[in-house]
Amino acid sequence: MSDWISVAEKLPPENKIVDTRIDDGKYKRNEQPLKRRGNLWYQPDGSMYVYYTPTHWRWPEGEDT
Repeated sequence: MSDWISVAEKLPPENKIVDTRIDDGKYKRNEQPLKRRGNLWYQPDGSMYVYYTPTHWRWPEGEDT
């Protein structure tokens, strides 16, 4: 599995499902697959966006690109 990438360093491509999480250096939380469209992050099916911005992302297992 790939390493986590900070969204401050590099954003994932739009409309690609990636693993995301919030990591503030003390706690890791909200780990889930999401896809980005502009500044918003959506559930994989695109039905709704989440009310936070992940701090880190990575390619799902088997999809290192």
